[in-house]
Amino acid sequence: MKNKVLEIRNLHVTFDTPSGPLEAVRGVDLDVAEGELVGVVGESGSGKSVTFLAAMGLLPSMARVTGSVLLEGEQLIGYTPKQMRSVRGRLMSMIFQDPLSALNPVHRIGAQVAEMLQSHQHLTNKQANIRAVELLDIVGIPQPEERARQFPHEFSGGMRQRVVIAIAIANSPKLLIADEPTTALDVTVQAQIFEVIERIQSHFKTAVVLITHDLGVIARFADRVDVMYAGRNVEQGTVDNLFEHPSHPYTRGLLASLPRPGKARLLPIRGFPPNMVAPPTGCAFRTRCDFAEVICEENIPELQPFGDLLTACVRANELPKVWA
Repeated sequence: MKNKVLEIRNLHVTFDTPSGPLEAVRGVDLDVAEGELVGVVGESGSGKSVTFLAAMGLLPSMARVTGSVLLEGEQLIGYTPKQMRSVRGRLMSMIFQDPLSALNPVHRIGAQVAEMLQSHQHLTNKQANIRAVELLDIVGIPQPEERARQFPHEFSGGMRQRVVIAIAIANSPKLLIADEPTTALDVTVQAQIFEVIERIQSHFKTAVVLITHDLGVIARFADRVDVMYAGRNVEQGTVDNLFEHPSHPYTRGLLASLPRPGKARLLPIRGFPPNMVAPPTGCAFRTRCDFAEVICEENIPELQPFGDLLTACVRANELPKVWA
């Protein structure tokens, strides 16, 4: 059993809104081991990004965060902003969706990478600049010495994302969180970025969390999958087991909506995600589920072993074997 780098237990995140408290995350549990890539999937608003922004200490002060986030056994919930700054970039880093907004437009690329190095290591300017060029080379930036002297606007979207990855891995963090890292990129560049992340994971034994809507990417790169809906885990398991034998109706719905050879049409999930200011009682997915019954209204289902998966569905053993 590999060492656990990240352990999230019973994580709750609530925002105060004019309409009342909004429960964005409602008791999430998740583990990530050394050298493992865990994919986190679900529709927009399912709580994927908020879960890991909470772990990073990047939510606004209006957010109420409770539960446990252990990073290599170190409890992060309750850390002060100063303490979190010592963790971010050193033990855990994040690759954000939009590389242009993640980079400072008035500073040279090399200086921005060097700044991250000097924030956590005792390096001279010369040492940091040399290492910055090495990192740009590692992530596949051509002519890294020349490129290090340029500004973000002189880079393409894919090159900017490589720079953001270089900054994220500068101090060899134990955990790398990639939040929709290829949203604004074309398909060819997306594949290149994911290959960079996979190479870094393999070379540095980094634990990686990949937050995405793209189940095809999950099938190609992830070791395990966590499916989220309405701020909770609804299914967890290895990629092979989850794709071959999904046990939760929501997971089945996501997979059925994927284009496949010989498939005449896509099958969308009916309805819309719930309003989390006033979520439905019991299973939050029951209002969209073709298999919901009265029992589904009674209690919020917890993750339970079902075959080779963990599934939060009280009717998992009653669902038809053929699902798509």
